[in-house]
Amino acid sequence: MLVDSHAHLNDPQLAGELSEVVERARQAGVMHIINVGDTVDGSRFAIDQAEQHSYVWAAVAVHPHEAASLDDYAAEQLREMSKNHKVVAIGEIGLDYYYENCDREVQKRAFERQIELALEVGLPIIVHSRDAHADVLSILKEAASRGVTGVLHCYSGSLELAMEFIDLGFFISIAGPVTFKNAKRPVEVASRIPLDRLLIETDCPYLAPVPVRGKRNEPAYVRYTAEKIAELRGVTLNELAEATTKNAARLFGIPISTD
Repeated sequence: MLVDSHAHLNDPQLAGELSEVVERARQAGVMHIINVGDTVDGSRFAIDQAEQHSYVWAAVAVHPHEAASLDDYAAEQLREMSKNHKVVAIGEIGLDYYYENCDREVQKRAFERQIELALEVGLPIIVHSRDAHADVLSILKEAASRGVTGVLHCYSGSLELAMEFIDLGFFISIAGPVTFKNAKRPVEVASRIPLDRLLIETDCPYLAPVPVRGKRNEPAYVRYTAEKIAELRGVTLNELAEATTKNAARLFGIPISTD
């Protein structure tokens, strides 16, 4: 039993065939999917999709690329959505200095504002960090001191930095790049972080793992990432699946089984 801890079923590449995508995931042993929002409308759509399937859950937020859109109205919409019984996290939120689609200070304000929302509603956060690890760590240190927890999704930083996030109480989620031929940091992190702080994800429809690299990604393919990490850690797939599923259940408050 596996959990895809970060998927974008609401992406246009997947949204038109939700039932088929979810059924393929079930056939691959994926029992839960966290469907992650990146805009107000996308978050609302993620909830709508989650309500159609008992094993799909939603996260709501404004992505750092869209940080400038987080005005008072948008924040209130997210607050209302966060009360839905299928919403298990505020995300994805964070900082992206690679594309810089939005001014860095605007991104920081949006990040901090949505952390405040997570504190208010008692939900964990799903954190996007790209070329911004120092600022993300600084913000999360303050947030953790106030009781915020969550996950660094599609983690791309160093092992040393991962351990700093873990020391703050955060989880680290590994995606398809760990299977890539020249992967170094993801391999080291996936191999060496404590197993009780590890999650797995697809970030679909992006970053499909080997052997389906280059294709449209979907939750069923999280199994390939799990197999690779199990190999790296010298454990069985069942052991890796059991541990990461328990971790996801602990973080997001989802049931271990839907049966």
